[in-house]
Formats: sequence, C-alpha cells, structure tokens
Amino acid sequence: MRGWMPAAALVFVALAAASNARVTAQSAATPDPSDLAEGRRLFEQKGNCQACHGWGGDGHKTDNQMPDGANLRETKLPRAGLVTTIKCGRLNSQMPAFDKFAYSDGRCYGKTQADLKNYPTRMPDPPSTLQAREIDLIVDFMMARIVNQGPMDHAKCVQFWDGDTDVCRDLR
Repeated sequence: MRGWMPAAALVFVALAAASNARVTAQSAATPDPSDLAEGRRLFEQKGNCQACHGWGGDGHKTDNQMPDGANLRETKLPRAGLVTTIKCGRLNSQMPAFDKFAYSDGRCYGKTQADLKNYPTRMPDPPSTLQAREIDLIVDFMMARIVNQGPMDHAKCVQFWDGDTDVCRDLR
C-alpha cells in the first residue's frame, strides 16, 4: 500500500503538468488581442523601441538621433532572451536596460553598477523604465508580429497595425 500513494501522486502531478503545459502553449500561441494592442502601444510609446528598431522592428529607425537598433524581424533570440535583453540591455552596445534595478543587485548578467566601469561603452539611460508585466507584453507583441516574420510587406503591415493604414498602403 505504501507504493500506491506515491505512484498516484506522481500520476496526478504529471497530469497537472501536462494540462498546464497545454494551457501555456495555447496562451503563448494565441495572445489576447487587447494584450497585443497594449504591447504595441508600449513598444511605440513608453519603451520607444521604434526610435532605434523602426516601427516594424526591421532596424529602420524613426529617429536619426538614436543609435541603430537590431533588425528584430531577423533575431535568433528566443522569448526569454528578448525579455532579458529588454530588462538588462546589452553590454558594450547602445541597448539600454529598461529594468530600473537592472544593475543594482546583480540580477542582470551577474553584474552591478560598479562592474559596468569595466566596459568601454557606458550603457545609456532608457527614456523610461518598464515593469515586468510591460516587458512581457512588449515581448508577446514582438513574438506575434515582428520576430521571425520576415521583411515587412503590405499583408504583414495590415496585421501589424490591425488595419490598412497609410503606411501599409505605401508598401503595395
């Protein structure tokens, strides 16, 4: 009888894990439209990602005073890598950390503010800081509309903006 309880518990845990994995996979595959809209708004406004990465994430920046950003449509970073990059920035680059406490306690790359003096380029200050939920929304939007989507064309533009805008008409 002793062996039965752990086996039953293991089956229950395995079924619960499988169920959670299905729910997670479903929610990752079909983000809520309002979350995508909020992620796009954060990408455009609060994070101002378009200033360096372009409105479509293709590296065609919208502000000539800003550094050249990577083409996010071709990035090989997985979701977790994108979250880390937004939170922590990229050392030796112009990508800022958007986590207010990124280098206060070693949470980013195991480094503190004192460690950053060893890098030839100082990390720029972001225009604003983002909360963890906001970073998740931006990354969800990027995964759905930018990452691995290939070059921007009219159909992708319409999907990106949720409608046929003036900028999309220019791509015909």
